[in-house]
Amino acid sequence: MVFALTSGRSGTLFLYALLRRNLPDAVVMHEPTLRRGNPSMFGQPIHDHAVGNLDAVRRLLLTKRDTIARYKAAWYIETSHAFLKSYWDLAPAIFPPFKVFHLIRHPLEVARSEANRENFIRRWHLPFREYRADGQRHFRWALTGREPIFHEVAALSLTQFQRYLVQWIEIENRAMDFLTRFDMASRCLTLHTPLDLNDPQLLARVFSFLDLVPSATRVSSPLVQNRTPGNPTAIGADELQQCREVVAALPPRYLEIFRHAPYADQPWSSLLRQ
Repeated sequence: MVFALTSGRSGTLFLYALLRRNLPDAVVMHEPTLRRGNPSMFGQPIHDHAVGNLDAVRRLLLTKRDTIARYKAAWYIETSHAFLKSYWDLAPAIFPPFKVFHLIRHPLEVARSEANRENFIRRWHLPFREYRADGQRHFRWALTGREPIFHEVAALSLTQFQRYLVQWIEIENRAMDFLTRFDMASRCLTLHTPLDLNDPQLLARVFSFLDLVPSATRVSSPLVQNRTPGNPTAIGADELQQCREVVAALPPRYLEIFRHAPYADQPWSSLLRQ
């Protein structure tokens, strides 16, 4: 089994399409929406985890585990960004030993793209975009805002862009905590998107990591780009200033990871240092 450590808007759909195209004998899913017995783990499970209702999350994961077992495939690969939002710390006790992809994209690009995608979904009133919990409406694919990191920046009156930037920082802290706490470093393949996903030599490492042989001698790259209609993902002076405000407000413990691999050698890592 393979799951993804990542935020949204970080290449999960492309990775899904790549693996689905080249590994027909594996069960590959992106975000298993409306799959009977295989919950996506977006929405209510994110809220349940945030408020400590872990038993409810475990029950869903047990159902998910049993459904995956019935697929009877040699490999099950899920490229969803739900893992670090609702069940990363529960998964090792429920699923058989598994591997993970860690997809990392420029945090400001992620935050801008996430904000653009939410605006698009709300503008067009797409179904199932919200769920209700504790008398409030929550966007299905985002953290709730009740996570401790958001309390640290409450004085900022976060903009939508800043909220997604804080979410990205929290997600990456969870990724590092997961890898350390469960000794998963040797079972993790880190990919910096989008460059790594477009590098043929790097793609060969993906198949080697999975101990799988692609269906063709030459890897077939999918013609898929998960673009958000409307505003482009552009980073300007305003986004940089909003980032500086977030970084100044956060306690150093949330930013320490960006001084180390796999972040420190990225050109944008200096943006996340106080």
